[in-house]
Amino acid sequence: MAGFSDYLEKKLLDHVFGGATYTPPATLYFGLATAAITDSTTGSTVTEPSGGSYARVAVTNNTTNFPAASGTTATKKNGTVINFPEATASWGTVTHFFIADAATGGNILAYAALDASKTIDAGDLPRFNVNALTITLD
Repeated sequence: MAGFSDYLEKKLLDHVFGGATYTPPATLYFGLATAAITDSTTGSTVTEPSGGSYARVAVTNNTTNFPAASGTTATKKNGTVINFPEATASWGTVTHFFIADAATGGNILAYAALDASKTIDAGDLPRFNVNALTITLD
């Protein structure tokens, strides 16, 4: 289950209570991290793999990629597979994923620890299958 960053929590609170405009990004960027992420981690301070063709994955923010929330515990899941590029060298041990508003730097919007850490070696094709990522509000 993903948590929201301090950045997004403040934007949503100001939007719902106070009417401050928050425009969600048209493109979301999924990244992997090799160290823990907290609410205060930013897109510039997150510890991502470096080299080996690692890059955040751009996903259009629409209802195909993120179908309508459902359930009494409001749940949102990815509606399409999120494929990372093939690793051309070791990315190390990945422990977390995050969703950001930029291809580099930017703001982290949501994040979570992986169910199990995964060492990414050359030739690996990391991905999140449909419905593998869950974001909830309750």
